[in-house]
Amino acid sequence: MLGTSIFALLASLPFTVYGAWIPQRRATVCNGQAALCSRSYGNVTVAGSHDSYAISGDPFALARNQEISITSQLNLGVRMLQAQAHLRNNVIHFCHTSERSFLLFDGGPVVDYLTEVKTWLDANPNEVVTFLFTNPEGLSISSVWAPAFASSGIDQLAYVPPHVPMKRTEWPTLGSMIDSGKRVVVFLDSGADGSVDYILPEFEMIWEPPFDSTDSTFPCSVDRTAGPLATGDHMYLLNHFLDVNLLGTGILISDPAAAPTTNGVNSILANTAGCQPLGGGLNPTFVLMDFVNLGNGIGAVNKLNGF
Repeated sequence: MLGTSIFALLASLPFTVYGAWIPQRRATVCNGQAALCSRSYGNVTVAGSHDSYAISGDPFALARNQEISITSQLNLGVRMLQAQAHLRNNVIHFCHTSERSFLLFDGGPVVDYLTEVKTWLDANPNEVVTFLFTNPEGLSISSVWAPAFASSGIDQLAYVPPHVPMKRTEWPTLGSMIDSGKRVVVFLDSGADGSVDYILPEFEMIWEPPFDSTDSTFPCSVDRTAGPLATGDHMYLLNHFLDVNLLGTGILISDPAAAPTTNGVNSILANTAGCQPLGGGLNPTFVLMDFVNLGNGIGAVNKLNGF
């Protein structure tokens, strides 16, 4: 009995081989599925929340994109959070603005948002989460963005790749990222200048089709990409959220009435089929949606992952 107990204890601890510490594997379920632990980050499809901070249950809040909190989005199965930042009163906030003031939506300081995600990550240690942030004002990476990450503690979980850009096939497995404790990936659409090693340039590793589509068939083309990698070596993202033209004004707003269909399995699989030829025949890595609680976006992502 004693020998069995000692053996069990030793099996739960790190061990050495010729003086090198080898960590005991921890992750047996990754992002909710055991089979995903052995899959590359670049070969897993995840559900994403477009303008994840723009949350309101008020149907007259025209600038809203989501109905449920960040924590609820993560609990639902969202594993990519997208957001746009602006400086407001010298504090970086997640918000989108327009010349029409009624379309301004302020989701609050970035540090508060990141702190909420950090709390969720601490309670869910076998999950890999991606951030995709938009930096339209070209805010400083080192003096504006990085302090928010550091204050929230997210920087301690952020993955730093061995080189940039990384081909889709070069990314580590979800299991190895979880085991290392580096299970947050941070992409920025512009301004990622290498001054903060975990804030990565999006378009050098991810291509996007057009966004703000008003066509429910989501015709696919390579709309945004950059860097030296071939298109087929990039991961890609589906901008799978539908807009409507507000009263013919040319102002595009999200369409919650269509969301149950837009976020349906058939619509997402059709969009995937349209983009696959441009993505080397592979599935998207990210499916970005409005109103993630409507429809069955998580079900579609599960199908794309083979479940």
